[in-house]
Amino acid sequence: MVKAIEVENFSYRYPDGTVALNDITLNVEYGERLALIGPNGAGKSTLLLAITGFVRGTGRVVVDGLELTKGNLKQVRSRIGCCLENPEDQLFMPTLFDDVAFGPLNMGLDSQQVKERVNLALSEVGLSGMAERAPHHLSAGQKRAAAIATVLSMSPKIITLDEPDGSLDPRNRDSLVKLLAGLSQTLVIATCDMDFAAAVADKAAVIDGGRVIAAGPAKKIMSDSKLMTSHGLEVPRKFINGWSPA
Repeated sequence: MVKAIEVENFSYRYPDGTVALNDITLNVEYGERLALIGPNGAGKSTLLLAITGFVRGTGRVVVDGLELTKGNLKQVRSRIGCCLENPEDQLFMPTLFDDVAFGPLNMGLDSQQVKERVNLALSEVGLSGMAERAPHHLSAGQKRAAAIATVLSMSPKIITLDEPDGSLDPRNRDSLVKLLAGLSQTLVIATCDMDFAAAVADKAAVIDGGRVIAAGPAKKIMSDSKLMTSHGLEVPRKFINGWSPA
């Protein structure tokens, strides 16, 4: 059966020869929300780059049934959208409308289709009515939402997000959790924040030293205190017996 993402025996070395990913095998089912968790430098971001075709190594990466090759990169990227760690890297046009329209325009859609996609994407992320705002005038939370809108406007089946909760205050982080919960796409999220991971993911994969250490249901993986602490991670509060929100 076709899966949203299949990574088989994938390895990648940096140009200086350092091993970044070592024999990674990982599958993501359609509709899953997978959190890639692990310490800094574990290989989480590099794995996202491999899945979206920005780095090439040995092994196989299959996205929505299409094996990633140099020749079909454009096709693969029409099926998977990536949100970068810094949302400002995706917001570079004079207005928010222009940023969100950039992808659909490059897909060859006509002006009416582009307008419809922009309006829908902004509505999905709670930014309706802000199309003419300059991106640099947005708050940190609004910039993160806007970056997600630039991906949603291209109607991908799968979205990857690299540390999407970074630099957000608690209120904006809660808003992001709600935003992600409302999306229908398959999500792959790299994060170092275990409480955030527990709030958004139904599956988790521990990455350390460029390897997949363990993968499975989020609660099972992230409530395993021995596994988590041995890789420099904390058990999320929601998975600690007796804990309840204030």
